[in-house]
Amino acid sequence: READEAEGMREERITSRQNPLLRHAKKLLTSRSYREAQGEFAADGTKLLAEAARWVPGLHTVIAADGVELCRLPAEIRVVRVPRDVMESISQMDAPQGVIFLCKTPRPAQAEIRPGTLLLDGIQDPGNLGTILRTADALAVPVVLLPGCADVWNPKVVRASMGAAFSLNVRHFDSFDQYRAQYPLRRLFPFMLTGAVPLDEAVQKVDGPFSLVFGNEASGLPDAFAQMGVSTLIPHSHQIDSLNLAIAAGIGMYAFTRR
Repeated sequence: READEAEGMREERITSRQNPLLRHAKKLLTSRSYREAQGEFAADGTKLLAEAARWVPGLHTVIAADGVELCRLPAEIRVVRVPRDVMESISQMDAPQGVIFLCKTPRPAQAEIRPGTLLLDGIQDPGNLGTILRTADALAVPVVLLPGCADVWNPKVVRASMGAAFSLNVRHFDSFDQYRAQYPLRRLFPFMLTGAVPLDEAVQKVDGPFSLVFGNEASGLPDAFAQMGVSTLIPHSHQIDSLNLAIAAGIGMYAFTRR
């Protein structure tokens, strides 16, 4: 505690599960509409807190269970200690790490999106989206979300991204047509299961700016995408119907960035 005070950090203590701050945090963890209305998000985990302290200027409150050691935080961050059973009642994790933090939702910068963009259409599984963001961050691939995708600030997405959601400038477009109108010269490589050319062959067709496109886990991309570019297939054993979406996106991003 003396070390904390030396850093200028003061801690409050809350013991009631009905405290307004704790109820607010739980709603941020569970409701996309509430997150959007409040302009805030919440996430949990000690490692993610360290990433948020590094990347998210809107970090403003940390709720920590008794005895949990925190990373170095700016003095202006509000720090609240709670009993472990109270933490367990708020966290959505099966094995809570003992830290929940609240941030103002970042506004994506409206800078030009570099060629090699990854377009995601209707990606609904938070784990898949978070894993894709993590891979995109590692390979320096820009990401655009089209309608129907999971919320980037869903705590499961944030956790699966291992903090990539904080550092990536993920852009949102209201429709594919809006993206196409802004970047009409980018060749599309929609990943589809039928009528498509193998990945190695598709990569050889890159002759300028391009975008990779992946669709919903269950239904994939609409058939119309097959007419808009070079339909691309990752060859795999006939013993399975398809690859996991996040794995397929990772293979696709790696193959095209290596090219």
